[in-house]
Amino acid sequence: MGDKKSVEKNLDRLTPREIVAELDKYIVGQKKAKRAVAVALRNRIRRLKLESDMREDIAPKNILMIGPTGVGKTEIARRLAKLAGSPFIKVEATKYTEVGYVGRDVESMIRDLMAAGIQMVKQEMQESVTAEAEQRTEEALLDLLLPGTNKKRKDSKPAPAGPVVRPMGTFATNPDNANGSGPALMGTVIQVGIPIGRNVSQDSPPPEEEEEEQESKPSADGKDKDSTREKFRTMLRKGKLEDRMVEITISQSPQFPNIEMMGGSFEELESSLSGIAGLFGGSKKKKLVTISRAREILIAEESEKLIDRDRVSDEARQRVEETGIVFIDEIDKIAVKGERGGGPDVSREGVQRDILPIVEGATVNTKWGPVNTDHILFVAAGAFNVSKPSDLIPELQGRFPLRVELDSLGKDDFLRILTEPKNALTKQYVELLDTEGVEINFANDAIERLAVLAADVNARLENIGARRLHTIMEALLEELSFEAPDIAPTKISITEAYVNEKLTDLVMDNDLGRYIL
Repeated sequence: MGDKKSVEKNLDRLTPREIVAELDKYIVGQKKAKRAVAVALRNRIRRLKLESDMREDIAPKNILMIGPTGVGKTEIARRLAKLAGSPFIKVEATKYTEVGYVGRDVESMIRDLMAAGIQMVKQEMQESVTAEAEQRTEEALLDLLLPGTNKKRKDSKPAPAGPVVRPMGTFATNPDNANGSGPALMGTVIQVGIPIGRNVSQDSPPPEEEEEEQESKPSADGKDKDSTREKFRTMLRKGKLEDRMVEITISQSPQFPNIEMMGGSFEELESSLSGIAGLFGGSKKKKLVTISRAREILIAEESEKLIDRDRVSDEARQRVEETGIVFIDEIDKIAVKGERGGGPDVSREGVQRDILPIVEGATVNTKWGPVNTDHILFVAAGAFNVSKPSDLIPELQGRFPLRVELDSLGKDDFLRILTEPKNALTKQYVELLDTEGVEINFANDAIERLAVLAADVNARLENIGARRLHTIMEALLEELSFEAPDIAPTKISITEAYVNEKLTDLVMDNDLGRYIL
């Protein structure tokens, strides 16, 4: 229940209006799609507030996005998951095959989602133990730099006061008969003494060996070694020892060769192999690295030791089942057009049949335990320029009750995409070239001209949406990006004349534009 409350707390602050406002920072237009996903996300927190018997009966309203490529379908789903802090994966429907064929089975998407959830929860827990992991790492680094300074001396406990009795040896004699025919008498020689000035234990080294060990062992009060350790600690914290080389021992997980299976589930085999590997443990390997690199390795190892793996699995599974999002792209590519017959279309329809129980609600076995898919949100998307949503099998259509059509992008949309988003394309190129000492400035008329050219090329060639802006911008700034290190520092204004000089001929030449743009 504690996990459900934390999920509620994270999502409760997001009203549908605020979700749309956040998506507007990164995606231009597509109000219908944004509103649909905002309502779907809000319904999850509403469901978590209900009583358990009612909560179990409320299924998520899966969404089918229909629209041409490059209009923001994938970005909407990705930003939504990031906003909600939900486990999220994007998969392509075309990479799955029907059961019985060579390839990935559809259940692997849930395993991938669970892996994403495990990674998310593990990272959160590691951040919560960062301070302790850094402290342990610092002590481990000091042990590498000053071996022996942090070890307790074997003779640190004082010997009890009083006489010391030490065996010196044994002897045998025969008092009854000089020629040795009588009974033998065995004896032991002991030394009895009182320690003077220090305690002497039975395993104390001889005086001549003690003098040789004075340099390697701390003094009685440990002050010399302690002071040296503290000096190194100060230097370590100030970063003065980052380039010093040390030898560390790292654990390596056993590696298994890649295996391709004819039928069956590779994920099940992988899970079994990882279980076998856990029985034998990893191998140890010594490695010579710098202090800075050793710190990274040791912090990762200490963080791993400090977190509870069982708790990670339980929390990740709960989070995946309650808030997980699976984005299935290219779903139109597995739709069967017209009359269903033989050929490769059989496999496409088979993939649909395999996806159906996952979307309806099933239990998928993973190496972290069974995962129930009843309340995972599925968002499917496709261009549907050849096929149409009605070409999907009826049962699968029924599992995506919310259908949203995304609009094609025109000149005004391109103009907004170039300027409005938080990390707009023009801002990206300004920052990239600024690292070389080249300061560029986009004039308003230049940005408008770029939007017009992108819309024109999309109209005459294939419509690839906002991705056309990437090709246009690369063609515009290719020469400048190449020469930037040689002409820096300098300032360059990107004007409409500059855009026309670089791009007009390219855009107007259909044959050339077909290959370059």
